[in-house]
Amino acid sequence: MKILGIGNAIVDVICKVDNDFLLKNNLTKSTMKLIFDENEFKNLLKTLKIEKTVSGGSVANSIVGLSQLGNKTGFIGKVADDNFGSKYENGLKKEKVEYLYSKKKERLPTGTCIILVTPDSERTMCTFLGTAGKINENDINSNAINNSELIFLEGYLWDEGEPKKAFDKAISSANKVAMSLSDQFCVNRHKPHFLNLVQNSLDITFANEQEISSLIDAKNFEEVVNFSKQLNKLIVITRGEKGAVAIEGDEIFECGVKKNLKIIDLTGAGDLFAAGFLHGYINKFSIDKSLEKGTELSSKVIQQIGARL
Repeated sequence: MKILGIGNAIVDVICKVDNDFLLKNNLTKSTMKLIFDENEFKNLLKTLKIEKTVSGGSVANSIVGLSQLGNKTGFIGKVADDNFGSKYENGLKKEKVEYLYSKKKERLPTGTCIILVTPDSERTMCTFLGTAGKINENDINSNAINNSELIFLEGYLWDEGEPKKAFDKAISSANKVAMSLSDQFCVNRHKPHFLNLVQNSLDITFANEQEISSLIDAKNFEEVVNFSKQLNKLIVITRGEKGAVAIEGDEIFECGVKKNLKIIDLTGAGDLFAAGFLHGYINKFSIDKSLEKGTELSSKVIQQIGARL
C-alpha cells in the first residue's frame, strides 16, 4: 500500500436549513460547535432532513483524494457497529479506500458532524465525536502500517491517554510518517507534544502559517523558516493568498496560488492540498511539482461544495 491514513472517522451529515434554524438553536453561523451531550445531538438530528451523508474527517478526505488520483490507499478510524458506522465504511469502500478497522458494538455511537447549509452557502457545523475520539492502540493494525510506504496522521486525533498510545504505536511501526497539525486550537492545546513530534518523530509536517507560528511562538515568517531549516525534515506550509512553501534542510521551494477562482466553499482546502502534495511525494515528483499538485487540488475543491472532488 502506498499510504495509510489514521484519523477521526466522522460521518458528515449535510442538511439544508434557513437562518432562523440557527437562531432557534443558538448556533453561530460559519462556526463549528463541539457537542458533548449525546441526547442534545440526537435531538438536533431529529429535527433535520438529511440531504446526504459523506465519510468525512480530515485525513479521510486526504486519503480519498489520493485514491481518486489512482494511489493504493487505506484508512484506520474508529466507528461503532451502527447505521452511521456502516455508512462510513461503505462510503470509503466506494472510493476504493481499504478500510482497516473491524467495527463492533461500542458504548458511544459513530462520530458525526452535522453540516448545516444556509441559503447563502455558509456552512455551520455541529460535531459529536462519539467513539472516533476513543481510538486506542488495539485499534492500530501494525502489519498494515508496516506494509505502507507512509502513514498520514491528523492533529485532531491526538489526545492524552489512549489516542496518544495509538499514535505512538503507529509511529513506531511506520516506514515514514506525515502529519497535519490540523488546527490552531489543537496546536495551542498540545503545544509541547506537537513540538516534540515535529522535531523528533515526523518525516513530513503539514501546517498553515498560523499553526506553525503558534507552535514555535514565532514573531514573523522568517523565524518559521529558520526553525524549519534546522530540523532537516520536510515542512510544508500553506500561506493563504501567499501560496505554499516547502522547506527541506537549507532548500526552500515556493508555489503561488491559482488566480481568478470562483470560491464557493473553503471546506477541505487543506485536506486536498495535502492529498496533492503526498501524491507527488510518493510518486517521486520533485518538491516543486508536489507543491503544484497540492495547489491544483485545493484550488479545485474550493470551487465546489464539500471536501470531496
